[in-house]
Amino acid sequence: MNQKKIAIVCGGDSSEVEVSLRSAQGLNSFIDHTPYRVWIVVLQAGNWYVQLEDEKTAAVDKNDFSFQLGKDKITFDFAWITIHGTPGEDGRLQGYFDLIGMPYSCCGVLSAAITFNKFICNQFLKGFGVKVAESLLLRQGQTITDEQVVEAVGLPCFIKCNVGGSSFGVTKVKQTGEIQLAIERAFAEGPEVIIEAFLSGTEVTSGCFKTQKGTHLLPITEVVSQNEFFDYNAKYKGEVQEITPARIPDATRDRIQQITSLIYDILGCKGIIRADYILTGEGITLLEVNTTPGMTATSFIPQQVAAAGLNMGEVMAEIIEDSF
Repeated sequence: MNQKKIAIVCGGDSSEVEVSLRSAQGLNSFIDHTPYRVWIVVLQAGNWYVQLEDEKTAAVDKNDFSFQLGKDKITFDFAWITIHGTPGEDGRLQGYFDLIGMPYSCCGVLSAAITFNKFICNQFLKGFGVKVAESLLLRQGQTITDEQVVEAVGLPCFIKCNVGGSSFGVTKVKQTGEIQLAIERAFAEGPEVIIEAFLSGTEVTSGCFKTQKGTHLLPITEVVSQNEFFDYNAKYKGEVQEITPARIPDATRDRIQQITSLIYDILGCKGIIRADYILTGEGITLLEVNTTPGMTATSFIPQQVAAAGLNMGEVMAEIIEDSF
């Protein structure tokens, strides 16, 4: 049997590297190793290498994304990108793969660049009628007074890095005296900061993927954090209750899935995405779109796939084969 050679690409140059490495292990456990020969490829600070047996590694040739295995040169057929942050989530790696003609699992350069920038993405989708929270953007070197923040978005508010994820550098600000320190903390994670109005309600997340076989709208997960908000400990240390399917009316579920499908098409997405929302008395508000969602064994998408009665390995195969 002629196995396709698959690279699960992880690592990256952001605070989210640990999560990315765990996602790679999750994907490697999900995928069917019969039709696919799989390697985990780590990209960190210009050092690209393939994980081999016995903790050995092999350097990746960046000219064609290949590596030497003994006397054999291994060239991949497909890359499954699971880098949460730069360069795998912002379009840079997608551009590289486009240049060398390598099929990959997620959306292209433009979609990745837009969705990686939370402020730009939400403002873009707002133009298509998607409801988003009020927000402000600060770039490196720009300043804002406490009064300007309160006037624009009110308190409490969230202050976070605009081009990161996994809740690093996120602060829920309740008092004016906390604003400047929160901005400083967010800037430590990246060159742009988003200041966003706090909305009180039920947080949910909606997964979706589309292939030539059709549209798959996954069951929605309700997120009940034990903490002030869905922070890093809630996401990755179990300090949260995740309920799939969410305890929401069917009509609300259908509308959320409809919005997620619309967002998928507006952005020209590919592979699996996840859109996060907050449900309030004023309706359904988009929080953010994630085009490279976490894929650890306990991440939302594997949970939703299982709740849909699907097999994660079969879902991966459908996405992989859809690229050929």
